[in-house]
Amino acid sequence: MYFHVLTLFPEMIMDGLNNSILGRAMEKGCIRAEAVNIRDYTLDKHQKVDDYTYGGGAGMLMQAQPVYDCVQAVIDGIRHRNQKEIPTPRVIYVTPQGRVFNQQMAKEFAGEEDLIFLCGHYEGIDERVLEEVVTDHVSIGDYVLTGGELPAMVMIDAIARLVPGVLNNDESAMTDSFGNGLLEYPQYSRPRVWRDKEVPPVLLSGNHKLIEKWRLEKSIERTKEQRPDLYEKWRMENDCCK
Repeated sequence: MYFHVLTLFPEMIMDGLNNSILGRAMEKGCIRAEAVNIRDYTLDKHQKVDDYTYGGGAGMLMQAQPVYDCVQAVIDGIRHRNQKEIPTPRVIYVTPQGRVFNQQMAKEFAGEEDLIFLCGHYEGIDERVLEEVVTDHVSIGDYVLTGGELPAMVMIDAIARLVPGVLNNDESAMTDSFGNGLLEYPQYSRPRVWRDKEVPPVLLSGNHKLIEKWRLEKSIERTKEQRPDLYEKWRMENDCCK
């Protein structure tokens, strides 16, 4: 899977992705990532990519031309790599005005071969180019950050771990929180007793059916307590009366 991040700060993206699990996944070839500098596509000799907004208001706005040319260059590169005409890749504009990102969206995006992330700055990006190139407006929450780089990396991390081979144990992605609509159950490791707190005996029983039953009960209990909204959705989808 290929991730293409269009940004004014490419070093920030690559420094963040080249470490830990994602870094190892790139070394293995499970995923590929590139950060493309939007400034490289401006026609301004000073590499300016922003200007004042029409109608007044605070702050500057990223201009349409460099963003459009950058997106088109990346799409052309994808088509050249495939050596054939392919459907236009999904272009995700990272914005607080978009749909809120969740695990289901991560699964959906993980099915793509290429994803292009467009990171805005200042007051955002000229609406005209967004209408031309963006397929998905996505947010990571109802708050505003200084740019789209951190949200893009958050989404890439969530998506990439669903790609086969990225995690050492692919089952981990299936048992995480939200994998089945519930929060994850509590987990324990050695030692068996720590600060007078013991590991629940059922986990030491070796009875896998009892362990799975306990884990489901704890997932339901935790979801009901900490995320009642998720619990109600899960309850309705599973026709439960609890």
